Amino acid sequence: MLVGLISDTHVGDGVKELPATVLNVFKDVELILHAGDIVSMDVIKKLEEIAPTVAVQGNMDREYDLDLPESEVLSIDGIKVGLKHGEVYPSGDTQQLEFIARELDVDVLVSGHTHQPLIEKANNITLVNPGSPTVPRLADPTVMLMKVEDGEIDFELLKIAEPTCSSIKFANEKKKEEDNNQPLFGG
Repeated sequence: MLVGLISDTHVGDGVKELPATVLNVFKDVELILHAGDIVSMDVIKKLEEIAPTVAVQGNMDREYDLDLPESEVLSIDGIKVGLKHGEVYPSGDTQQLEFIARELDVDVLVSGHTHQPLIEKANNITLVNPGSPTVPRLADPTVMLMKVEDGEIDFELLKIAEPTCSSIKFANEKKKEEDNNQPLFGG
């Protein structure tokens, strides 16, 4: 089974829409798991046009009153997969994520929250974070594919766009705006 993993899309919270490259990358998946911070249910509707989608609530989803479960546990070809946003402090702490995985009694924990991709083994548990396709932090915009076959799991991290830095983008837009408001000839 081929599963698309995505998190932290934030569409409607400073992001206009889900990038078309995400939809293209997920075109052959049989299931999509979204690890929260969806912000707009339009994202889920768009993903469900491709494949059944399971989503959990992120911290920003509470701000937007999205009624989603805090966690989900699925069995995918005999592999127990947990889905939780992963709000731990310090952010991304793998020891705490491992504890969440143990609480859920899963082989794989898919989380988000950090906006940074992660694939790491913690004892016998695999911790994965697909990063963010729209607002990455110190990382490229990414999603992941998880292939489960004959009791084996393989992950592929996919860069879906060039890196972005919102500070640089803002500064460039501000400069362009200022340049457009300057008189051409000494005014």
